[in-house]
Amino acid sequence: MAKPNVAEQFVDILVRAGVQRLYGVVGDSLNPVVDAIRRNAAIDWIQVRHEETAAFAAGAEAQITGRLAACAGSCGPGNLHLINGLYDAHRSMAPVLALASHIPSSEIGLGYFQETHPDQLFRECSHYSELISNPQQMPRLVQTAIQHAVGRSGVSVVSLPGDIASQPAPEKSIEHALVTSRPSVRPGDAEIDKLVRMIDEADRITLFCGSGTAGAHADVMQFAERVKSPVGHALRGKEWIQYENPYDVGMSGLLGYGAAYEATHECDLLILLGTDFPYNAFLPDDVKIAQVDVRPEHLGRRSKLDLAVWGDVRETLRCLTPRVRAKTDRRFLDKMLKKHADALEGVIKAYTRKVDKHVPIHPEYVGSVLDELADEDAVFTVDTGMCNVWAARYLSPNGRRRIIGSFSHGSMANALPQAIGGQFVDRGRQVVSMSGDGGFSMLMGDFLTLVQYDLPVKVVLFNNSSLGMVELEMLVAGLPSYGTTNHNPDFAAVARACGAYGVRVEKPKQLAGALKDAFRHKGPALVDIVTDPNALSIPPKISAEMVTGFALSASKIVLDGGVGRMVQLARSNLRNVPRP
Repeated sequence: MAKPNVAEQFVDILVRAGVQRLYGVVGDSLNPVVDAIRRNAAIDWIQVRHEETAAFAAGAEAQITGRLAACAGSCGPGNLHLINGLYDAHRSMAPVLALASHIPSSEIGLGYFQETHPDQLFRECSHYSELISNPQQMPRLVQTAIQHAVGRSGVSVVSLPGDIASQPAPEKSIEHALVTSRPSVRPGDAEIDKLVRMIDEADRITLFCGSGTAGAHADVMQFAERVKSPVGHALRGKEWIQYENPYDVGMSGLLGYGAAYEATHECDLLILLGTDFPYNAFLPDDVKIAQVDVRPEHLGRRSKLDLAVWGDVRETLRCLTPRVRAKTDRRFLDKMLKKHADALEGVIKAYTRKVDKHVPIHPEYVGSVLDELADEDAVFTVDTGMCNVWAARYLSPNGRRRIIGSFSHGSMANALPQAIGGQFVDRGRQVVSMSGDGGFSMLMGDFLTLVQYDLPVKVVLFNNSSLGMVELEMLVAGLPSYGTTNHNPDFAAVARACGAYGVRVEKPKQLAGALKDAFRHKGPALVDIVTDPNALSIPPKISAEMVTGFALSASKIVLDGGVGRMVQLARSNLRNVPRP
């Protein structure tokens, strides 16, 4: 029997770690690994049209499953294309192993054709990035890379020259047990004691939640009830905390709505739970703040803390809730619930007033209808820009739906590639890509990947023929919009030319039927919806310093726009407020 080579050993380790597919584009330096996958029935090679798509797809798969996912690029330009998707995966804390194949090992450092130094290039977007320069480094180096990715929730990169990949694997290599899941982290007793004292001494407590509350919904609700606290959230916390939440006061940040801002500023103790919310202009500087996070490097880097607690949100609350004194005074909570309901009632008209007749179609109306018609366990992938607004305002989480986007990295063109990764996880689950025309056209080539693998992704294209968020930024800064107009084709016709289902919607009365037909279609589908480029109205008082990308230096912005079914939740929660 022939000895396995390094490429075969690499693939075997991926399989042992639970990786089911490797996304990438083939190339000469990568050929030994791709051939090893061809001969291994336990793993698939997923051919995409651009390596950036491969990295985004792997990152989305990892976020949905919680398990290690993998992608690959050939030497030089091939693996360089991975970098944007890897940045996104790393900042989203998605465990991803990237294979950056390399030029022949004897030529490294000599300016060879396609030479780069991937072990150096990927260091900023990874926890681990190393070069295999000798077969004797196997399998320990790959196992170490996997443990970094899983244990620290982020990216690891292995650079592997093609000639090394073809060499025989070491005869007496040591393969140890692999780490494939993270442990729970409980805070120390001293920190719990301090937090208990702070909570017992406070009269008005607000919780502000991020993606670190995943899996802790019931614990957050129990704690909020015990201390009579309003609960706000960041965008990445929306899917985990907003549903079945009688303490909900909305979202803070540029895309925020409701009373989350007021709740975080009018309390006397703000507790940040599992959030690395980056916009410190929205955080108060005159109240006590405690922060709970499993990543110690997140503690205190956005605001001055009175107490830093290193631990999982769920484990921390399970230690904390039984020990804090139950509060009976609901006045602060009820005040914030009323403010929240009033705020939502004030903007609800923006998407209920004649939207079923407005041409071009209000994107708010599209978001509302999409939310109503999508499956209760749908996976939504959301393009950066105005689609973030519609997802934040209109998608209703329920504990089963998932909302994936480039919420920390803020990359364009993420939705379609992430939908590919989401659909490969489960072909029977509805996956909807909420794409903007700018983002979709940037990586449009990978619509062909949907067709090639017959992935039933539904692309809902918000087509306003512009880079809408960039236009907004320019207008707020007092600049005329320039370079933001897109001259688009009929995207539905393009979809049909690719061999997929495609329909174009220009009138509101066509929308619901078009979405239903696309959702019923068994394969990939694209609904090209011509939307109003002037959908957002700007608040009357806003300064040029308020918007630079998504970073704000002002105290508060609320963009005028509807809020979909969230107003129903606010109305329901308002019933809990005692009447005088």
